[in-house]
Amino acid sequence: MGLIKHPQVERLEQHVTEALKEDLSQEQLFAFAPFDEEEAERAGVVNYSYWRSTIRAFRRNWIAMALLLVLALVLLFTFIQPMLPGQFTPTEISNGPNGLPLKNQSADSVHWLGTNAIGQDLWSRVWAGTRNSLIIGISVALLEALVGILMGVLWGYVRQLDFLFTELYNIIDNIPTTIVLILVSFILRPGMGTIIFAMSITGWIGMARFVRNQVLIIRDRDYNVASRTLGTSTARIILRNLLPYLVSVIMLRMALSIPGAIGSEVFITYIGLGLPIEICSLGNLINEGRKLMMSPSLRYQLIYPTIILSIVTISFYIIGNAFSDAADPKNHL
Repeated sequence: MGLIKHPQVERLEQHVTEALKEDLSQEQLFAFAPFDEEEAERAGVVNYSYWRSTIRAFRRNWIAMALLLVLALVLLFTFIQPMLPGQFTPTEISNGPNGLPLKNQSADSVHWLGTNAIGQDLWSRVWAGTRNSLIIGISVALLEALVGILMGVLWGYVRQLDFLFTELYNIIDNIPTTIVLILVSFILRPGMGTIIFAMSITGWIGMARFVRNQVLIIRDRDYNVASRTLGTSTARIILRNLLPYLVSVIMLRMALSIPGAIGSEVFITYIGLGLPIEICSLGNLINEGRKLMMSPSLRYQLIYPTIILSIVTISFYIIGNAFSDAADPKNHL
């Protein structure tokens, strides 16, 4: 008994038979699809930018964007405020009609936040102190990042330096940071440069340790081994292969070190070894307001600088975490 063919198979056989009968050439039976070499090359390029994707991911966090705007306005206003009309200098003492200083004057149309115990305008002192504290915090964070990243990358990548940096870390880490801050502030002349130097002496070691641990994780991956095999220089491997993977964690550490430096400045001022009284800072203002906190009518001298300090520290913390998440390539689409 013969097999029953499917109708489609019968039609295909009939078509082939007719084509053979007509003796069609190969060019008539088959035709090449159109091909554009430029379009093929263009399709092979991925339109991806790391920083564009990072910014796009960061902008989706509306809380971090709002705090970044607030922080930018605060920083900008600290520099604009002295140029506004009707402003007092931070060290200027205001006198009343009787010629005596306006001590602990409540807020009015002239002194918008009142005056302190010797008649100085609290509004101008708060913004001058915010400006100086931010300068200290940002300077310390940049110094810690520059020294810490350099030392940390060398510590983690160059095997010959591991023992040296490990011993150096053990020595510095076992010295209390508070003792270093106190000694440097006591020995050197008080000032912003002294505070920045004192905080940076030991501050970089934490960044270096953190970067070293991250470098150890990715140091011996296949692409780094291949780069070393091909003779790529150590500097190029560090700049091209290692540091791009550490952007997110480095930015987070920097963002957290700024409020940490401001907090250290407040502590040093609290124990009497900070900036001199003629240089405004949030530490000086909080230390002055602390002495008056038991007097309800004078608590404003502590509340105002504390509010600014809280806004700055919380903003840096949230912005740093948001940018760290945005800089992680895993969160890029």
